[in-house]
Amino acid sequence: MSSKLDQLSSWLKERKITEVECMISDLTGIARGKISPTNKFLDEKGMRLPESVLLQTVTGDYVEDDIYYDLLDEADIDMFCRPDADAVFLVPWAIEPTAMVIHDTFDKQGNPIELSPRNILKNVLKLYADQGWKPIVAPEMEFYLTKRCSDPDFPLEAPMGRSGRPEVGRQSFSIDAANEFDPLFEDVYDWCEIQGLDLDTLIHEDGPAQMEINFRHGEALHLADQITVFKRTMREAALKHDVAATFMAKPITDQPGSAMHIHQSVVDIKTGQNLFSNADGSMSELFMQHIGGLQKYIPELLPLFAPNVNSFRRFLPDTSAPVNVEWGEENRTVGLRVPEATPQNRRVENRLAGADANPYLVLAASLLCGYMGMVEQLEPGAPVQGRGYERRNLRLPITIEHALERMEACKAAEEYLGEKFIRGYVAVKRAEHENFKRVISSWEREFLLLSV
Repeated sequence: MSSKLDQLSSWLKERKITEVECMISDLTGIARGKISPTNKFLDEKGMRLPESVLLQTVTGDYVEDDIYYDLLDEADIDMFCRPDADAVFLVPWAIEPTAMVIHDTFDKQGNPIELSPRNILKNVLKLYADQGWKPIVAPEMEFYLTKRCSDPDFPLEAPMGRSGRPEVGRQSFSIDAANEFDPLFEDVYDWCEIQGLDLDTLIHEDGPAQMEINFRHGEALHLADQITVFKRTMREAALKHDVAATFMAKPITDQPGSAMHIHQSVVDIKTGQNLFSNADGSMSELFMQHIGGLQKYIPELLPLFAPNVNSFRRFLPDTSAPVNVEWGEENRTVGLRVPEATPQNRRVENRLAGADANPYLVLAASLLCGYMGMVEQLEPGAPVQGRGYERRNLRLPITIEHALERMEACKAAEEYLGEKFIRGYVAVKRAEHENFKRVISSWEREFLLLSV
């Protein structure tokens, strides 16, 4: 551990870093922590934060007192946050030389904090390692660029591109439509290269100014860190160019939602061979069981894939998002697509997660579902041929309330993710939903104000 910290110290000094953003991820995925002068950061080798940070809602509120004091110490004590020397990134938009260092969280006895999203992912990866397996993932992040808007009552609009005109219609895969925002994406790619993010391709998606960034395949923890950093980077680049970037799952009425597609496979730790393929190149039994686990358990853990009330707007009919956990080869109308690939690159693409999901938790959930299928030797349903949108088998919960009830009742989730995490996560999401229900919508004002 000390040698890693020595390497981190040398890295910061070589780059003349003057400030360090010490951060952790809360349950939503918001970066929380402290900004420290480099000298103080190196002296303290970590930071302390209140445990309660991990029970904060997206609005900054907290869960009800009876749950809060049942899960946390009544004295609102601190947790101890230690820097991960393998999760250090430059902050290229900062005025002063600044680095972002992702931390892990522990109690005063040195035990990992059970509510920490990064610890949850680490626990799932250990399940694989104990079997001699290592998951490989390749996330795809969809998002919208929009006009800057200071009033949340106003609908979001497409921003002006280089042509001086906002985009209209559907421009899926259009090179020219993507090039409308060339100056912005030049900054994004420059900044991501400086940060060492493993970006692959940029794609224009279906919606107006909706884009997709693909990441190269790699280890799940490293990629969860990269997605966390990328979201911040994308928002900062957008602000620099006087637009906004949003990873909301469904930001614009009657336009496609934004997903986080997760390509996942499993390799043997010793040999590096893809366990999803047999020696003759055919699909392995483990591959089928992995899909079977995704089919059985995604509906039970859906709040980790669709964490907000807005997330479920992606699953409405005729929204081009899959509404089931059917599987099929080269089929984008089902939740679990198996792309055409060589035997060593065989994988399943989980298309159900929203772009608003916490990257640590959604990767943990997707991999855990597949893991449970492998250890329980679950068989998948028959693959779907043709259009799968209307399939009613294995349908997902359609509201956040129903999804939270199913997750709360799932004994397997409690066994692997821990009772404390399940209770805390469900409580935070219920508190957010109660907050949402207090807001009167524009639909109610438009259609009920003078009619009822």
